[in-house]
Amino acid sequence: MDDLLHAYTRKEAIADGVLIDVSHTAEEAGFRYPVALTSGVWAECVRVPEEVSYQDESGRLWDILTMLRYFIQKDPNQSLVRFIVQVQNDERPPQPVHLKALCGPGDNGEPVITVLLPHED
Repeated sequence: MDDLLHAYTRKEAIADGVLIDVSHTAEEAGFRYPVALTSGVWAECVRVPEEVSYQDESGRLWDILTMLRYFIQKDPNQSLVRFIVQVQNDERPPQPVHLKALCGPGDNGEPVITVLLPHED
């Protein structure tokens, strides 16, 4: 018997901080679906380390959304999009960070986008 004991919903993941809802900014960037980043993506690509100056979280988030939108437009019929952003997290020049975005059903079957690090599911 394959009874489902508990499903971890997107809403719960956002409430727990596992996902960060960036839908408002994504909508401003032209996305039609809700968008969330994993906490790993936020830590690696959005949060600005103290030793990095002249950057802010909103600008770094816009970089991710801009690159994601560009790669979605290149091949709009895919549910998985792999893309790269340049991120500066120390005194070195910006380094490439590989990301992936999945478009799938949300808690109520609606399309949603989740941005993840390559090793995250």
